[in-house]
Amino acid sequence: MMIFSVFFVSVLILTAVVSFLGVILSKKLVFDREKLSPFECGFSPKFNARLPFTLRFFLIAIIFLVFDVELILLFPFMSNMFVSDLYPMVCLILIFIFILLGGLAHEWNQGSLDWSV
Repeated sequence: MMIFSVFFVSVLILTAVVSFLGVILSKKLVFDREKLSPFECGFSPKFNARLPFTLRFFLIAIIFLVFDVELILLFPFMSNMFVSDLYPMVCLILIFIFILLGGLAHEWNQGSLDWSV
């Protein structure tokens, strides 16, 4: 128990020292007009570059991330397909794909996948 306490205190002190050095040695941020402008070349932009994203772009980005994470979650199943029992693995993959298809059907029903509107 004593070793754990010494280890915990030493890690706490080391973390505090590194954080303190980071704050002291960090580059101070100076906000001037040129750095806050959308373009640092000195020209005035024709349009406002800081317009907010549309909700449609945000939804498409989220759908892309969901299906990207889906691929990452399915790759371990594919690599272990020949090593482990096939029936439970296929059942898990099918359940996972049906959940994703249900989400896709919900997005389609809500109109999030309409590109022309």
